[in-house]
Amino acid sequence: MGVTAVDLAGVVVGDELPALELRVTRADLVRYAGASGDFNPIHWNDRTAAEVGLPGVIAHGMLTMALAGRLVTRWAGDPAAVRSYGVRFTRPVVVPDDDEGALLELTGKVAEVRESDADGARIARIDLTARFDGKTVLGRASAEVTLPA
Repeated sequence: MGVTAVDLAGVVVGDELPALELRVTRADLVRYAGASGDFNPIHWNDRTAAEVGLPGVIAHGMLTMALAGRLVTRWAGDPAAVRSYGVRFTRPVVVPDDDEGALLELTGKVAEVRESDADGARIARIDLTARFDGKTVLGRASAEVTLPA
């Protein structure tokens, strides 16, 4: 269960978000492909993935980004509190053809708390880490969240 917005009033630099571990399966890739319209065979066909030099079928980058964003929205308690969110894709998440899938490990830490120049709102910058197989898969991952007054 995430932290409610009421709990966010005392947020300070260094606070850690509750870690989140998610499994990504081939079935998740199929569902995401249907929702996004991205049917690139590197996301479902081992032969095609190998032909282009990948170690196997990989998760859609935007799916990985969305799953990491879930860590922030769960913590904030309200997706509308997220003012901005950005990442760089650094490594693929290889999804095996089994029932277990790939383990995505997500963590976050409050890196900055400031007052917005535009509207005076308190803003927390959250730095995120997404790891697969012990390696970071998203670089420069951060979100800005509006905190309660």
